[in-house]
Amino acid sequence: MVTVGAHGHVNPHLPVLAELVERGHRVSMAVPASFAEAAASSGATPLIVDSDLPDETRGEQWPDGGVEAMELFLDEGRGVLPQLEAALANDRPDAVLYDIGGYAGRALAHRWNLPLLQLSSAMVAWEGYEADMAEAMAFLDTPEGKAYQHRFERWLAEIGIDCDVDTFTGRPPRCAVLIPKAMQPNADRVDESVYTFVGPSLDRRTHQGEWPKPDKPLLLVSLGSAYTDRPEFYRACLEAFGGLDWQVVVSIGRYVDASALGPVPENIELHRWVPQLAVLKHASAFVTHAGMGGCSEGLYHGVPMVAVPQAVDQFLNADRLAELGVGVHLPASEVTPDSLREAVSSIAGSAEAAEALARHSAELRAAGGAGAAADIVERML
Repeated sequence: MVTVGAHGHVNPHLPVLAELVERGHRVSMAVPASFAEAAASSGATPLIVDSDLPDETRGEQWPDGGVEAMELFLDEGRGVLPQLEAALANDRPDAVLYDIGGYAGRALAHRWNLPLLQLSSAMVAWEGYEADMAEAMAFLDTPEGKAYQHRFERWLAEIGIDCDVDTFTGRPPRCAVLIPKAMQPNADRVDESVYTFVGPSLDRRTHQGEWPKPDKPLLLVSLGSAYTDRPEFYRACLEAFGGLDWQVVVSIGRYVDASALGPVPENIELHRWVPQLAVLKHASAFVTHAGMGGCSEGLYHGVPMVAVPQAVDQFLNADRLAELGVGVHLPASEVTPDSLREAVSSIAGSAEAAEALARHSAELRAAGGAGAAADIVERML
């Protein structure tokens, strides 16, 4: 399994690897040293690689998206591929699994002619994707975007892979999709001969911790792990929710100085990190950045969401939550104490949202998860 060193690119895959290990397969996971413990928790053997990506464990931050972010993944692929070839030269795998950012995994499979399966923890391409997303991807037509594409083309040529960049990065030969099908835009136009929606295996993530049952409605506020340097947002939350008859849990991440946020109301608690899935089990509402992991966890536990997207695919995810009737999309530019309070109140009290959440939660839990993904792997071997 080849991925990159970021929580959103490691955690969703661990249940699939654990399932394969339990079935008797020998599994390795290529990760930087900071994610070795997470990889090992699945029963897989960590294959430690040197990485130049931002290290979240050291407080390094990711770019918001665009060419700058795409360059990081390209450079990571270029750097990790020779490490994989050296480490596995005398112990070649029987198949390769790879994350959407794990370009070295796909390259390795091409070069060694190995069965290949992408595990996607994000939305996947559909028929007409390029045309539908042309505006969002217009940055690739800039001089910087064209230079990035030319670099990628040169790399593929250098390593002997006859594949265009768009296909290599966005069109896997086979894919197990680890998101709720409900979160997939244009799901009716997705090629089901390539993409199988197995959903996330959230029932296998209990190792992340527990959370006590509250004696009043609980609101969780979290912007994930990468885009948390938002002190003004947390101040707005303190003002919006302070004094309400709610228990409010705010995960502020590693970048913000809690003392700089001002007085903390009695009903609000600040944490650097919380076991999010466990908290959501008891939550009545969730203010989220709309990362796919958080959206999936909210749907799993049937929690109404207020989406305040920060970067990359989160804007599409926020729109999707609103389309499903399970959330409100509140753009970051429109966040005020009043707008936050109104958004939470409206969605938490909506009978229509509760009905939609119950339906989508049941669908997600029945999707097959890690077992279905492992079945696909075994059919490849």
